[in-house]
Amino acid sequence: MSVWDDLVGQGPVVEQLRSAVETDGKMAHAWLFTGPPGAGRSAAARAFAAALQCAESPRGCGHCASCHQVLQGTHADLEVVRPAGLSYGVKETRELVLRASSSPSGGRWQIVLFEDADRATEAAANALLKAIEEPPPRTVWLLCTPSPDDLLVTIRSRCRLVTLRTPPVAAVAEVLVLRDGVDRETAELVARAAQGHISRARRLATDPEARRRRAEVLAVPRRLTGVSPAVTAAEALVKAAEAEAKVMTEELNESETSALRQALGESAKGRMPRGTAGALKELEDRQKSRATRVKRDSLDRALLDLASYYRDVLTLQLGAGSELVNTDLAAELRTAAGRGTPEGTLRRLDAIMDCRERLEANVNPLLAVEALTLALRTS
Repeated sequence: MSVWDDLVGQGPVVEQLRSAVETDGKMAHAWLFTGPPGAGRSAAARAFAAALQCAESPRGCGHCASCHQVLQGTHADLEVVRPAGLSYGVKETRELVLRASSSPSGGRWQIVLFEDADRATEAAANALLKAIEEPPPRTVWLLCTPSPDDLLVTIRSRCRLVTLRTPPVAAVAEVLVLRDGVDRETAELVARAAQGHISRARRLATDPEARRRRAEVLAVPRRLTGVSPAVTAAEALVKAAEAEAKVMTEELNESETSALRQALGESAKGRMPRGTAGALKELEDRQKSRATRVKRDSLDRALLDLASYYRDVLTLQLGAGSELVNTDLAAELRTAAGRGTPEGTLRRLDAIMDCRERLEANVNPLLAVEALTLALRTS
């Protein structure tokens, strides 16, 4: 076992990080992990953190107590930040900077692993910049974003860049077969469908409901036979995203609320002490923000699946020879390619990307998706 086991198809990155750990005294104190969704940004940052704290080997043994604690997120000198809502504010960032300034309690480094650092607000990013400019001697910042351009140029310039690539389909399929016991045919099918997104591929392989939802998304193009069906298809997409978000957040919300109420001194009869309403309201607001983010992410995944359909159609129309993402729909895709033109397919892909941008700009999801399905019908 190694701390690097979860990094699929990222050999050059592993060597880069191993080399940095072995040159302890010259190591940068701020790192920026970038790469497409599913490439393993957070996994790479966590493996790097484990190697930095490893008590047995500078390359990260993977079996000592320090490695295990870092990989599980329980190490005392590792702070893992996962923005749950739509953004990460300046107040939270200042508190984080204060915690990061302390000396390691037992490990070699005080490490802050900031997932989705691109969600930091402008004020939060400026507060973060000050901490990265003058870090304490044993503090390391590990920031994760899809692209370097997602952060302020002043932050980027102070970070060592680690660029991950989309893992090859064959590598993702091999991991599913060897680690998850997925049969080879299913592993290859979902690896292509996930387009290199490892956790997405694993979910598709092990969760029949996830496969059903994806199949419904890919059925949208053949349902666009008129204005009314297009509007109905849009409503179905949004409702499916809401249902998925509800499943993902409800259980977590309940456990968080229960833990907080207990910590605040809830009585056996369910009564709360005076002055605790504010803390409960703050938690409720964070949970609502997280639910909005999860719903938006779920809908964005659906749009990317839809884009893969038209990507396959365009591939066939242009005779590019590239392997299809949705090989199980090959016959339908060939029919769609024959009925349309490359120009029309490109307009449909542009409409999907425009819809994603509108959702990120907080446009009403139903209105944005209705505009999309109507555009897909008429393009």
